[in-house]
Amino acid sequence: MTKPQQPAQPAHEIRLGAIKATIWENQTTVGTRHNVTVSRIYKDGEEWKHTESFGRDDLQLLAKVVDLAHTWIHQQRAERGN
Repeated sequence: MTKPQQPAQPAHEIRLGAIKATIWENQTTVGTRHNVTVSRIYKDGEEWKHTESFGRDDLQLLAKVVDLAHTWIHQQRAERGN
């Protein structure tokens, strides 16, 4: 019997206010690659939820979070030399 796989853990997360970028690391035959998902968190009653929909007032913060994710990925590549 095989063990159930653990859910993949993000390589890094960046959060500013309600906007979050989650960076995922993937090993490929040509080296490490990164993917980024972005979301906005909000509270609905007592429950925290997230959405991939952004309003006008979210866009500047979204751009900053994505820029920081881009910088983090490039720093990782520089440290690994690839």
